[in-house]
Amino acid sequence: MPKTKKTPSKNDSSESENEIQKPKAPSKNHKDDTNSAGSSPGSILTVSGLESNFVETMYNAFWDDLKNQLSKTPPDFSCALELISNIRQILVSLLLPRQNRLRNEIEKALDINLLKQETEHGALNVPHLSNYILNLMALLCAPVRDEAVQNLESIKDPVELLRGIFHVLGLMKMDMMNYTIKNIQPYLQEHSVQYERAKFQELLDKQPNLLDCTIKWMTRAATDVTKPLPSTSVSPSSSFGISLFPFSTTDPDPPSLTTVLYQGYLNLVLRDHGNEEFPETMLMDKARLQAMRSKLHHLTILASVLLVARSFCCGVLFSSPEFVEKLKSITTDLTKEFSSKPEESMLSVSDQISQEIHQGLKDTGLTVLSSENRASLVGQLRNIAKKENCIRTIIEQRIHLFLKCCLIHGMRESLLDFPGGLLFIEPELAQLGWKFVSLMHYNQHVFSPYYAEILKNIFSPPNAEKNEEKPI
Repeated sequence: MPKTKKTPSKNDSSESENEIQKPKAPSKNHKDDTNSAGSSPGSILTVSGLESNFVETMYNAFWDDLKNQLSKTPPDFSCALELISNIRQILVSLLLPRQNRLRNEIEKALDINLLKQETEHGALNVPHLSNYILNLMALLCAPVRDEAVQNLESIKDPVELLRGIFHVLGLMKMDMMNYTIKNIQPYLQEHSVQYERAKFQELLDKQPNLLDCTIKWMTRAATDVTKPLPSTSVSPSSSFGISLFPFSTTDPDPPSLTTVLYQGYLNLVLRDHGNEEFPETMLMDKARLQAMRSKLHHLTILASVLLVARSFCCGVLFSSPEFVEKLKSITTDLTKEFSSKPEESMLSVSDQISQEIHQGLKDTGLTVLSSENRASLVGQLRNIAKKENCIRTIIEQRIHLFLKCCLIHGMRESLLDFPGGLLFIEPELAQLGWKFVSLMHYNQHVFSPYYAEILKNIFSPPNAEKNEEKPI
């Protein structure tokens, strides 16, 4: 089947099924922007550029040859009929299994042998054939492709029409592929869950003590959930045993499995485990969780710096996305070694950020910071290196609250009520939240039978006497 050349990224078929932009009708003279770079005498074409040039040249040669065939007297329809045969195959592939009547109709209407006979006798009705194909495309395409199909109806040149048809059919095939993947995704995920659970059970059969660390992890989470909340505010940096899911100690029923698991998951991503053994059910995800924890730590420092910086320029400079991105880039580059050199890192950050704010205020014609205010800014930025810093503590609390809300309420609802002070890191934190929630929900799906049994034994040990008071 001949291919049409690629269109710019806005019509790229890699877009998701929910956010596919409307394609434009293909243009005869359209050229890939990547090839224009080679027009200067001193430029060097890359291998991919050469391939792109070669493919485009071949495509254009094919369509030019087709135009020559159809321009003959009488017209030569041999190549055009092959294209119509390909169009028929694509249209049939877009049908659902139950659409047998329409399948038979297409195969009959676009029967190549019959069309060959019509061309031999000069009886081929090209406008009728074109309208039939376009009507089928309008019937089978997704609503987002309606405009593209309508644009094809205005093309009178038969060669350009065929090029346009193949372009839109390519988009329709991608739409159908996305639709199919979306429908089978739950089945694929369920199969993955069952497979992973079966493999873990095989290991558990060989190693009866395989869940020891998981039991310790869940016991700690259950203890955290049922522990009474302190009467005074405690810094998260020194309170990683305090429950993020308040539970009434007077409730006669134990906390739910979901509540305990969510507390456990948050403990994994918020706590520094050091040499502590990881739960066996999370070992495959240990590296990803550690990367998430490192990212959260970085975002805490970044948000703290931006919050302090904003307070010293009254938000005027922060109305410029470019200025904010510049401060974020500076802070990110200078805090790469924050874990090992916090004071040194913040010393560099404070000097650079204060200079950027000073210059920004000067460039916009605003009053620059006084020596006293600039010294105060530098001092507050340097204090972020301390774990007990109040700004850093507030940011930590709000990030923890956001992750908790992501688990309980889902990402979409959590993003609608984004915590104050974190707006400048919303894209980065939202991306991390999606990964965290997806990973935790999948883990819960795979190992929930084991977790349920462990929690049952935590609150009702099998060796405990019936009349004895249950632990926790």
